[in-house]
Amino acid sequence: MKTSPVLSEFLKLAPLGDLWVFGYGSLTWLPGFRSSQKSVGQVHGYHRSLCVYSDRYRGTEKRPGLVMGLCRGGSCWGMVYRVSSAQATRVLAYLWRREMFNHVYQPRFLRVRIRGGGKVRALAFVADTAHQLFIGDLDVEHTARLVAQAHGERGRNIDYLSNTLAHMHEVGVRDPHLDRVLLRALALRGARRALQSKKRGNLKR
Repeated sequence: MKTSPVLSEFLKLAPLGDLWVFGYGSLTWLPGFRSSQKSVGQVHGYHRSLCVYSDRYRGTEKRPGLVMGLCRGGSCWGMVYRVSSAQATRVLAYLWRREMFNHVYQPRFLRVRIRGGGKVRALAFVADTAHQLFIGDLDVEHTARLVAQAHGERGRNIDYLSNTLAHMHEVGVRDPHLDRVLLRALALRGARRALQSKKRGNLKR
């Protein structure tokens, strides 16, 4: 398998044996790879945030959306996956293509506490605060407006957020800030649709 120089260097740092992967955004509900074990897990020292502009997957250059990143401070619940050693290199290459095409993330091995007991070192993608696509933590209104209007190659930004929160709720995890963002984004989208419908009605008269 051919790999980029950066990925080749990263593969040398991968732990021997099975690989653990920590997901906190779309990886929680659409990992895209098989795992031998999965569980809810928590990382300390980082929190989940809609802090990265998306001008491809969930938005465009003219109308960027927002995707998740891990930022310093607090803690974050997510899903942790165990990948067999035989599949580790293949999964790492897949994750590199998926998460690292614009290098807005820094891949790191973080300590994850698995719900029910036990700790593992898992690969996680931490937001690079020096990257031009990093926007940081925004207030609810600003975040919701970006989420409500964006649509990219992988669909609507609002669906990305909705699916992530729905999965979090299923496993008993709540994020009040992101819940407020989604509610506000849905309200903005509804208001926009109502206005568009009204304009179409006026044109028919």
